[in-house]
Amino acid sequence: MDIQIFHLSNGIRFIHQYNNSAVAHCGLVINTGTRDELSNEHGLAHFIEHVLFKGTKKRKTFHINSRLEDVGGELNAYTSKEDTAVHATILKGDFEKAVELISDIVFNSIFPPKELEKEKEVILDEINSYKDSPADLIFDDFEDLLFNGTSLGHNILGTKKQLKRFTRKNILDFIARTYNTNQMVFSSIGKIRPEKALKIVEKYFGGIPANPRQYVRNGVLPYQPFTKAISKNTYQTHCVIGQRGYAYSDEKRIPLLLLTNILGGPAPNSRLNLALREKYGLTYNVEASFTPYTDTGTFTIYFGTDKANFDKSHALIFKETKRLQDDKLGTLQLHKAKKQVLGQLAISGESNEQVMLTNAKSLLVYNTIDSMETIAARINAITSERLTDIANEIFDANNLSSLTYN
Repeated sequence: MDIQIFHLSNGIRFIHQYNNSAVAHCGLVINTGTRDELSNEHGLAHFIEHVLFKGTKKRKTFHINSRLEDVGGELNAYTSKEDTAVHATILKGDFEKAVELISDIVFNSIFPPKELEKEKEVILDEINSYKDSPADLIFDDFEDLLFNGTSLGHNILGTKKQLKRFTRKNILDFIARTYNTNQMVFSSIGKIRPEKALKIVEKYFGGIPANPRQYVRNGVLPYQPFTKAISKNTYQTHCVIGQRGYAYSDEKRIPLLLLTNILGGPAPNSRLNLALREKYGLTYNVEASFTPYTDTGTFTIYFGTDKANFDKSHALIFKETKRLQDDKLGTLQLHKAKKQVLGQLAISGESNEQVMLTNAKSLLVYNTIDSMETIAARINAITSERLTDIANEIFDANNLSSLTYN
């Protein structure tokens, strides 16, 4: 990896990866998300992500949207439970334009009141659209129960009632408190010399006043397993089964990632897909997922099926988790499982945009970047016994929770 890391005097870190592509990707990733919202701010982090594009001290919305699009580039943003990112894709010759624009909208946005009201209507429509998708909505409801209704469990979009109340002052207060320079990483990848990239980033980010974080995120409340069913007017029955997983810093994180992939990863040969879809045709979609956070995580199994097939599908899922608890993987099975995950990671590494964002997240969480060789070594060191131990911890029926839409 041809990667260099730099530290600006205000605490912002800059990571650049050189490659031979004429297309460059860059973005600012901030260690701030919906988890950092106060009780009266539910949905504010996501709202800010939208309205950052609505005007700065020197640009109107049209000029922001046109700045990169006029040269064939793209400007985008996202909000998650713990992150906010503004990022761009451009030709390498337009790298400075992208850096300057990202700096301008993050640090110089003026949030015109009329634009705020218009964007509220856009997000209200987004909330309505989301409520029409039970396969998505059930995950938010599950995490809200999993984390006892705290900010980590809250959905990213917020509520209609709270959204309508947000003012420009709410936005400015949130940014002042949470957009901290020592919690920011600017990341880039492209055929640009590191010293040139650093000079450009210093020009547009080096003068930002230091604003170190003054608060510590609230920890999660103790976990209490639950079983809940909600009546919904849906054709299918939707169900999420799961519990809390491991944090970024937990050494069991990578073994659980491997175990999750074996059980219900994206490949058609996952155990749940073979058992429910391929063998019996009970479901179109069944999957397992694991998401780590700073101090905890989530492990979930999701499936949607005809109401008449729910009990059989539910039983088959527990049959597969029990197999992983009771039966150690053989040498060949374990080897194939590791090869599959390593192949998936290598393929994801072909997306330069994803690499750029992953580098930023890794620097925020670990303050370092692991090479593919280091990651492969950790995966290859996993034993069958280790997977069985983790399966018994995560798949323990006494600790699993479930939410069903029926």
